[in-house]
Amino acid sequence: MKKTIEKTIYYTDPLNDEFSEAVIEPIKIDGDYVYLRKGAKAAFLRFFWYRTFGRLLAKIFLKSKFRHKIVGREKLKPYKKKPYFLYGNHTQAMADPMIPVFVISPKSMGIIVHPNNVSIPHIGKTLPYLGALPLPGDVESTKHFSHAIETKVKNGEAIVIYPEAHIWPYYTGIRPFVDTSFVYPAQYGTPVFCFTNTYHKRKNPNKVKIITYIDGPFFPKEEGTLREKRADLREQCYQAMVERAKLSDRELIHYLPKEESK
Repeated sequence: MKKTIEKTIYYTDPLNDEFSEAVIEPIKIDGDYVYLRKGAKAAFLRFFWYRTFGRLLAKIFLKSKFRHKIVGREKLKPYKKKPYFLYGNHTQAMADPMIPVFVISPKSMGIIVHPNNVSIPHIGKTLPYLGALPLPGDVESTKHFSHAIETKVKNGEAIVIYPEAHIWPYYTGIRPFVDTSFVYPAQYGTPVFCFTNTYHKRKNPNKVKIITYIDGPFFPKEEGTLREKRADLREQCYQAMVERAKLSDRELIHYLPKEESK
């Protein structure tokens, strides 16, 4: 019988602590960064990385490592040609950019990422063709970033956001994320969906199965300020994710407040 390998991580700040093991020097996202790649070459690379090679590798990885399964994709069908925002819990460095591809497929998407992602040697250069939109680093790049979001909404694409912002590997709860990133659907009046990656037992106690649950659509209030609308969307999304997270039945890593280590 295999010995179960588990570990405990102690945290101090659930909003800002980062537990990703990757050490990457991020490039600066300034006014020269190109968010929307155009032309024949860009179209070919987007097709190659997103529609063929990237999807194949992602499917092999997710199925072989996590026996990945999606529940609730039918909720997205009425919005095949309409824009929406999709929010998920951030618990995997490699799998998190891949899972949304299969959640929304065959729809095109943009995925808001930390500049670290596009700074990874070799791989980072392919991510923009998979839809990566790194967070801007100055005023000029913020304008370009906002324009890219607006363009994708007008084109009927999906925008994927991880509101927890920081990676907590294999975490089975939902962290208390802020409502800042919900300003986009509140502003554009677009529907919101959420997906929750839950962790489940396998015969090998050191491996887990990931089941992704989709919930929504959630809509912004018709009345109220932009701030009130984004807060309302955040609350709807957060509560749905908290309920889904309760379905996890396997915890490889225990996360405890640092006070409990004393």
